[in-house]
Amino acid sequence: MGEARIHQCLAWGVIAIAVLTFGVLLRVTAPYGRHSRAGWGPTMPTRWAWVLMESPSVVVFVVVYWWGEQRLAAAPLLLLGLWLLHYLNRTLVYPFRIRTDGKRTALLVVALAIAFNVTNAYLNARQLSHFGGYPDDWLFTPQCLVGVALFLVGRHINMRADGMLIRLRERGGGYHLPRGWLFRYVSCPNYLGEAIQWGGFALASWSLAAASFAIFTLANLVPRALAHHRWYRQHFADYPACRRAWLPWLW
Repeated sequence: MGEARIHQCLAWGVIAIAVLTFGVLLRVTAPYGRHSRAGWGPTMPTRWAWVLMESPSVVVFVVVYWWGEQRLAAAPLLLLGLWLLHYLNRTLVYPFRIRTDGKRTALLVVALAIAFNVTNAYLNARQLSHFGGYPDDWLFTPQCLVGVALFLVGRHINMRADGMLIRLRERGGGYHLPRGWLFRYVSCPNYLGEAIQWGGFALASWSLAAASFAIFTLANLVPRALAHHRWYRQHFADYPACRRAWLPWLW
């Protein structure tokens, strides 16, 4: 079996795991962040857990990308830039902005995240710089233009919502009820933005690898948004009844 076939099978495997993950996470809330709890084995400081979990998405991606024959082509370079725009922040900036307050994350969660991020980084980097075959005019195709626009819109939503949540935590006294902007409509606009972002990336890449990542993102973040929504309702008596979990007016 050649590498191209292995690459394709891995992408389909990610989609299969996404379906399984979605079903599991609807029943069992992942034990990190506000949902941390005992009973999941050894732990490590949350700030460094974030750095460790996300670092393969930078290191593995760049190394694998550089092996590709098309690493200097225009479209792969653009998509590489978008990828790093997100993951350099997620690895080296975001963990040092959040208030962890001595929180710890289960090593099981860290290990699962690393395994996924290594696989996902390989799939998408290899697709962009080797298997994709993007012509010079790919940047001007409708799917690339719309995809990049969606990525940037989703990133803006994600970054702004994260910033609002971080500022709330800086007030001290535990968690506070977020209000205003997209929080008027959904509990987790940061997750909505991230889903739009990677959906846009999948459109711009036009590949099974990127589509598998977008699908897995939904499988992971939608149950997380539902868990956050339930948590807010349990902890805030004045929680707006019309606010949805993830998708405005619908879900």
